[in-house]
Amino acid sequence: MPETLLPMPGFRVLVFPAEWETIQNESAALDLIGEALGRDAEAVVIPAERLGDDFFRLRTRVAGEIVQKFVTYRLLLVIVGDISRHVAASSALRDFVHETNQGDHVWFLPGLGELEARLGRRAGV
Repeated sequence: MPETLLPMPGFRVLVFPAEWETIQNESAALDLIGEALGRDAEAVVIPAERLGDDFFRLRTRVAGEIVQKFVTYRLLLVIVGDISRHVAASSALRDFVHETNQGDHVWFLPGLGELEARLGRRAGV
């Protein structure tokens, strides 16, 4: 199943499927960024199950490397899905998720409905 470009309030959102390979490093993130930029997307949605366990272990710095790439290219990164198992295992990750969800660059959300609602509020819809 290929990625899907969805128009959402104020954004063109590129949604990647859960069925593809695991994103384990910044090189894989750059592939997604290239696809997003080629499709004029302003936000990228990655299902949580596509991220390797190292992403959720902050000490590995995988999350930081991947997030930084999206910030550098000025793309909103949205991780959708259930990450409760990872958050329960790490107070540092819980704090990271809380802080990023307060900002404009990286969001962890349960699903696309929450993303659309949040973008709608941001766009004043």
